[in-house]
Order: sequence, then C-alpha cells, then structure tokens
Amino acid sequence: MNAHKIIGGLLIAGAVALLIPYNMLIVIFEYPDILRQSTATVLTKFYEGGDALIWTWFAFAVTGLPLLPAYIMLGQKLERQTSLAGMATTLGVVGLIVQMIGLLRWTFVVPVLADSFVHATDEPTRTAAIMAFKTIHQFGGVILGEHLGQLFTIAWTVMISYALYRSQLIARWVMYFGYAASAIYLAAQLELFATVMPSVPAWNMAGFIGSTLWLVWLVIVGVVFVRR
Repeated sequence: MNAHKIIGGLLIAGAVALLIPYNMLIVIFEYPDILRQSTATVLTKFYEGGDALIWTWFAFAVTGLPLLPAYIMLGQKLERQTSLAGMATTLGVVGLIVQMIGLLRWTFVVPVLADSFVHATDEPTRTAAIMAFKTIHQFGGVILGEHLGQLFTIAWTVMISYALYRSQLIARWVMYFGYAASAIYLAAQLELFATVMPSVPAWNMAGFIGSTLWLVWLVIVGVVFVRR
C-alpha cells in the first residue's frame, strides 16, 4: 500500500470513527445541548449515564488517534513543496492533542464530581462539586479543547487546504470547501467568549455545523488520496 492510500485511509478512518461516539453522546447524553443546562442537571444526567457514558466519552477522546499519523505523513509529503506544511503539521498535531486532553476530563474528572454531587448530604458539598465542575469545564473544555484545540485545527485545515491545492493534489472546490468549513467552525468561538461575556452574540449551531463539515472535508480529502 503506497503512502497516498495510507494517508487517505487514516483520514477517512479518523473522521468516521469520531462520528460514532459523537452521535452516541447526542442520543444518551443530549450532547452538546446538555451543556447549556444548569450544572446540577449536567452532573445528575452524567451520573445516571453510568459506566456506558464514561466509556463513550473515552471513545470520543481517543478515536481521533488515526488522524495523528495522517497529519504527520501528509505534512512530510507536502514539506518539499511548501514551507507551510511543517508549521501546519505542528499546529494540527498540537490541536488534536489538546482536544483529546480536554475531552478526557469527562472520563477521569467529571465522574468523580458527578458522584460527589449526587451523593452529597449537605449543600456545601453540592456547591463545591458544582464550582469544581465549572472550573474544570472552563479550563479543560473551553480553553484547551474548544478554544486552542479548535483554533489550531482550523489553522491546520486552512493551511493544508492551500498546500494541497498548490501541490495539485486536490481540486479548487475541495480547497474552498475546507475554507468554508473552517470559517463556520471559527464562528463557534463566539459561543466560548459568551460564557464569560454574555453580551457577545453567539450562533449555537456553528460548532455542530462547522465540525460536521470539517469531518466531511476530511473524508473528501481521504477519498482523493485513496483514489490516487
């Protein structure tokens, strides 16, 4: 199997694998809408989800691993033709890693807080669990996973789209598709700022639409490489 097919297969596998646990979370945890509910509701529903929900979050965090070697191999292929490739690869890899770290809080941190909240016999303990969740969610989720992770991923997508087109590996429309997905994905950043500045206008669907289009773009690029 040549390098093209390996890169394409990894891109497709990573994109499709991410969709499975993500859709499971929509069904069993009402994600991401649940995050707009009160913290008490989030912790209670998480506790009710049990081990199955914890394993689903773990799967969501690690199923993107095939994208890491895909990013690296793609960068190595393009670095001879454009100086953007090396920088893009670094941003992409860092983006994936910080997003994984952010998601893993649902596996190793939130279960402890949910259990403490549900079984608390006094209000101070429940309040402490709520504040601890808000803190770890803002740091691990908003700062790492959704802000830095998504910004780096968006930057990687834009730079790689351009590099692939310049190298005549993808059609012009595929490049623009990557740009459009990135622009919508970037609009989701407004919702993050709205968590601390409620006056900031936010489009709640930007994250879902942008990430879905981004996964579709990955599959398209993967198919192009497999066919080559």
